[in-house]
Amino acid sequence: MLLVLCVDLDDDVGRKTAVETPVVGRDAVEDAAVALATVDPEDSDSNVLFEGVHLYDELTAEGSETVEVAAVTGREGADVEANRAIGAEIDTVLARLTTGEDVRAIVVTDGAQDESVLPAIRSRMDIDGVRRVVVRQAEDLESMYYTIKQVLNDPETRGTILVPLGILLLIYPLAALANTLGMPGDAFGVGSGLLGLYLLSRGLGLGEAIDGAVERARSSLYAGRVTLVTYVVALALLGIGGASGLEMLDSVRQQSTVLGVGETIAAVVAGSIHWLAAAGITSSLGQVTDEYLAGAFRWRYLNAPFYILAIAGIGNAVSFYVLGEVTLSYLAMMLTAGTLLGLFSTLAFAVAESRLGEAEGRPSA
Repeated sequence: MLLVLCVDLDDDVGRKTAVETPVVGRDAVEDAAVALATVDPEDSDSNVLFEGVHLYDELTAEGSETVEVAAVTGREGADVEANRAIGAEIDTVLARLTTGEDVRAIVVTDGAQDESVLPAIRSRMDIDGVRRVVVRQAEDLESMYYTIKQVLNDPETRGTILVPLGILLLIYPLAALANTLGMPGDAFGVGSGLLGLYLLSRGLGLGEAIDGAVERARSSLYAGRVTLVTYVVALALLGIGGASGLEMLDSVRQQSTVLGVGETIAAVVAGSIHWLAAAGITSSLGQVTDEYLAGAFRWRYLNAPFYILAIAGIGNAVSFYVLGEVTLSYLAMMLTAGTLLGLFSTLAFAVAESRLGEAEGRPSA
């Protein structure tokens, strides 16, 4: 028996119509093709089904062997699951074919993606050939215009294609303008920088992350969350800390002509650690305040400012010791003090949460 097998890898037939798959028999396959073409005339899988019916009629007219036609579908999205689903439907089709003859297949697809299922078919039956359906209109200029129009109407595709193309086309007028202003090299740098930033944002998905951050900031603003203000202050303190660290590095370089990697890092940390600590304490206090206002406060949350203070003190002592500004005894004292501060805050707030939580009838965990 020769089986004309129509393959729909992403299950357009099942998703877009009420047809149950697998579909076996000429009339059933033709009805499925009509249903799919009615729902979505642009779907190429309807052409696969019609081609399967056409090929079945041709082979039946020859009368040399028994012919049957069937359509199998996979799953949308995952290729592995789609191939497994098609394999299961092929088994169902073979079980329906009540014949003792060996079954061979002619596979009908609409592209290379659907042909990825060929190994799953070949493991169940021999494949005599593969027929790929290509719509003739795709070669015409009218269809090309329609395809371009469809692409430009899609916001996702439009942003992916037109934005880089627009940046590239702007490089020449920017270069001409820069040449007039006496800055011939700046236009290429600006153009390539914009293109690079856009490609990085698309590749890393920064657009979605920025949209999410803006939405969270808007929600925090409307909800009156203190963290919105404290995060802004913390960012400003981080900027000040970076500038202060660079100033400290310049000051150390003026005193010492040669600086190693350790001394450079220590100078930056020594100049910025107190500002970084202030930023961390500010943001943590804002978070604690919001948790308290939301009724989800826990005493252990107060550990964060003390931990930050302890880490800042240790970092300050280590950096100044590397720069030779403090003695080893001072470093040992600060290390001990930072460790004790962290341990004391942890134990104190654990005890406070345990006792006050029990007093309020709240679990202490």
